[in-house]
Amino acid sequence: MAAKERTRTERDSMGPMEVPADAYYGASTQRAVLNFPISGLRFPPSFIRVLGLIKLAAARVNAELGLLDRRLAAAIEQTAQEMADGKHDAQFVVDIFQTGSGTSTNMNANEVIANRAGEILAGDRGSKLVHPNDQVNLGQSSNDVIPTAIHLAALEAIEKRLIPALEGLREALLAKSKEFWGIVKTGRTHLQDATPVRLGQEFLGYAGQVERGIRRLRRAQEELAEVALGGTAVGTGINTHPEFAKRVCAELSKLLGVTVRETDNHFQAQATLDGVVQASGSLRTVAVSLNKIANDIRWMGSGPRAGLGELALPEVQPGSSIMPGKVNPVIAESLIQACAQVIANDAATVQAGLGSYFELNLMMPLAGHNLLQAIELLAAAAASFDERCLRGVQATDKGPEMVDKGLMLATALAPAIGYDTAAEVAKEAARSGRTIREVAREKTGLSEAELDRLLDPEKMTEPGLS
Repeated sequence: MAAKERTRTERDSMGPMEVPADAYYGASTQRAVLNFPISGLRFPPSFIRVLGLIKLAAARVNAELGLLDRRLAAAIEQTAQEMADGKHDAQFVVDIFQTGSGTSTNMNANEVIANRAGEILAGDRGSKLVHPNDQVNLGQSSNDVIPTAIHLAALEAIEKRLIPALEGLREALLAKSKEFWGIVKTGRTHLQDATPVRLGQEFLGYAGQVERGIRRLRRAQEELAEVALGGTAVGTGINTHPEFAKRVCAELSKLLGVTVRETDNHFQAQATLDGVVQASGSLRTVAVSLNKIANDIRWMGSGPRAGLGELALPEVQPGSSIMPGKVNPVIAESLIQACAQVIANDAATVQAGLGSYFELNLMMPLAGHNLLQAIELLAAAAASFDERCLRGVQATDKGPEMVDKGLMLATALAPAIGYDTAAEVAKEAARSGRTIREVAREKTGLSEAELDRLLDPEKMTEPGLS
């Protein structure tokens, strides 16, 4: 029979509660653990880190404003820094599917900090030498702290994880564009042959998608930098110093290395998750872009004999448990799956945005979880695709070899012989299996020199009329 877990008695406004003896959290957190045995999902360390920094900055500002004893503030700051450094991650035990305001997680932080700060001041856990509400949560409410933490955790993760990964991917795509610029192949529209295109132009297009994705994320960061802190319960700022939020935002800007600013309209900041929804939409767009890039490269590398075979992708692992020698585009597939999950995350975040009623959104933990997971997935998958696939992609001879057989070379003949005649040339070439040049030589009055000039594949990759 297992030994009974040692506990201690803590109290909150609802009365006594037994909590694990070695836990820093208290009664309110333990109630949430018992109330929400739902998924096992927790807020990620990136969120806990920022939540710790908010508590640190709040204690510092409250001490400067003369609202908090400096000795207590110093202990709170020390503990909050430990929290930001990840030393207390195991103490954050509340499920994502909890109270919609995230109050349980805010109290989880308040109790951990209060008990650890009390310990620093030579008190016992549960002694309330440092009070979780009166002192750690001074000037704050879950209703403004949790959306602020979501915004700032996403802002930091985009800045330090996702944008660097996308910048690396963009540079790798630009390098491949230059490497492949001299390779002319058949373009494709509707999965059918189209006019010639440079392989380098296709990769330039991919780089352009990533570049614009970064721009969209920068705009999302502008939304996320505006935070709800200072609005407390319903946006009115009750029980907080008028200078509190502005000063805390200045401290957070220093701590995070990104600009953080108090909203100029607290009522919208707490009553909605519009900024989070907008940021999630930007992530979804990036996911759609990366899905297109990964799929194109995967298709161009298909084969190697019965597919398109225009690219040779790095061989990173055996592709089949039954077919010897088979190699699959697994890195591209990994990215595609991550993109699918990010799109699903966005759908959940939109639903969370719909959970705004009167003065508060009631699906904040769900939104935070999905937004932060989406950022991490995109960052990790994009970096992996860059390192393990894109850098090793090589062009084969298959693309250029097929250009002369392309039926849409007839497009270049249209200015000289007219659309209808060019269409007849293309159809005859398709029926007979001959090339456009061979049929045009027979069916039109164009000279060999004129055919050379009109059917130059490289010229077809540039603007202009033949």
